[in-house]
Amino acid sequence: MSLPTDEELLAASRSDAQVFTDLFDRHFATIHRYLQRRVGPSLADELAAETFLRAFQHRDRYDAGRGTVRVWLFGIATNLLRRHHRSEHRRLSAYARAPQARATEDETAGVDDRVAAVALGPRLARALARTRRQDRDVLVLIAWADLSYAEAAVALDIPIGTVRSRLARARRDIRKNLPHDDLAPAALDASGNRKGVVING
Repeated sequence: MSLPTDEELLAASRSDAQVFTDLFDRHFATIHRYLQRRVGPSLADELAAETFLRAFQHRDRYDAGRGTVRVWLFGIATNLLRRHHRSEHRRLSAYARAPQARATEDETAGVDDRVAAVALGPRLARALARTRRQDRDVLVLIAWADLSYAEAAVALDIPIGTVRSRLARARRDIRKNLPHDDLAPAALDASGNRKGVVING
């Protein structure tokens, strides 16, 4: 017997709140890791918990026609981050000032093909800190959360064309602030969707 999908669990949780714990167990670690990369562990604890609290409170509003539960959760988490953009900027600035800073194995788990192990090294941290918050949201949802353009558009509730323009601007800004060989642009498939966002140290 196959396990229920996320969408089936969320639908079931509307009449049986206990079922929501299965969704929490499936996705908490992923959402927490995404938040931790952006604002550090202590604030990530708070925001991850709030992400799932809001998801639970608004589970009746989830629209399966707009995207998966996973994408919906990343959207909630990213919206919550907007209140803490100064914390993210301070974190990136701190990495930028630390010449020996390196991402730990835990910080890069699961994204080896997207962001290299030096993802939070000084040069990239400085470049990320200089990007607009809206552009950085798109970039990290695609690079760290492994969302497609269409999924990032759903998560951020913006048109896919806006995702493309923000991502292009973020890449341009990072290229401008990194040595040429530090950044390998994403490979695109025939329809223009990204196949990978690789940043090499």
